[in-house]
Amino acid sequence: MARVRIAAVQMVSVPEVAPNLEAARRLVAQAAHEGAQLVALPEYFCVLGRHETDKLKLRERDGAGPIQDALAEMAQRHRLWLVGGTVPIACADPARVRSACLVYDSAGRRVARYDKMHLFTFHAGAERYDETRTIEPGDAPITLESPFGRLGLSVCYDLRFPELYRRCGNVDLWFVPSAFTAVTGAAHWETLLRARAIENLCYVVAPAQGGLHANGRRTHGHSMVVDPWGEVLAERAEGEGVVLAEVDAGRLAEVRQSLPALDNRRLT
Repeated sequence: MARVRIAAVQMVSVPEVAPNLEAARRLVAQAAHEGAQLVALPEYFCVLGRHETDKLKLRERDGAGPIQDALAEMAQRHRLWLVGGTVPIACADPARVRSACLVYDSAGRRVARYDKMHLFTFHAGAERYDETRTIEPGDAPITLESPFGRLGLSVCYDLRFPELYRRCGNVDLWFVPSAFTAVTGAAHWETLLRARAIENLCYVVAPAQGGLHANGRRTHGHSMVVDPWGEVLAERAEGEGVVLAEVDAGRLAEVRQSLPALDNRRLT
């Protein structure tokens, strides 16, 4: 990795897969046209249903299905690496799915799968969420080597658990595809993203859902890219669009050399 242009795609996904894939194709094409070599889609990019169980009807077998095929095709068509937000992948429990973040290389080959480990539970007045009802948690963090450095995969609520990030050691770019609620996002989103970047001396790429959805849910948006010093390099508040920034290996090395906190750790 020297200097690489990356993109975090922000969406306002709907309950039907077809228009979401159409929007993803259009936004990935825009990112490619603007020079992005590495593009990330948000959590639930392919469906944000009216009911939590809607995702169960759209589950795909691991490695095969229209959503996975679309991701591979986008990566291959534009010759870029693509972080595919989350895809509902079948598991042994017929009442739940795995929420899988899939990564494809520039040839359209899948090179990594991370299953969301921490499942969102939130109760505040009439607003209630419990992902454990429809999602089976993953059981292991995932990192991978790429032409852009070492990549780490996490999803949304994982952001609140710093031990996941620290456990993976030195990672150059962490991805956090998300669908933060308006309430929790306004309170904590930017603070948590900047904290993960600062404490791990890494870039953080956070594509998000951002707007009012058909089910009445409002997501926070504010997709952003944060540098290892905690500076927000680029951000989009609401609505669909592409957030572009440059990741610089020289900047990463400079920060890690001047503040070698990863080398100074006493506890692991």
